[in-house]
Amino acid sequence: MSESATSGVREVTVASAFAGMRSVTPVVFKAGCPDCRGSFELRASALRLAIGATSRTTFYSFTCPDCGTSVRKPAGERIVELLTGGGVSTLRLHPTG
Repeated sequence: MSESATSGVREVTVASAFAGMRSVTPVVFKAGCPDCRGSFELRASALRLAIGATSRTTFYSFTCPDCGTSVRKPAGERIVELLTGGGVSTLRLHPTG
C-alpha cells in the first residue's frame, strides 16, 4: 500500500486486498432420495430453492444422482437460511413487500 503525500489516503491494489485470502472450498449439502433411499452430497448448483408465501409452498428440489428422480422437499426457515447462505439458486414464488 502506498500513501499519497497530498491527501493522506492509502491506495489499495487488488493484489494486496486479497493477499491473505485462501481458496474457498465448495459448499456441499447432504441429501437423500425417498425413492431409491440413496444418500449423497450435492453442490449448491445441483439444488433449487423456491420460496413461497407460506411454509407449505416453500421447498427445495434436486434430481437424485442415483436414480434420476426429481425430488422435492419442504424447506423450513433453517433450511432456507442454510441453502441461501450456501449459494443455492433461489426463486421467489410471491411478491416481496
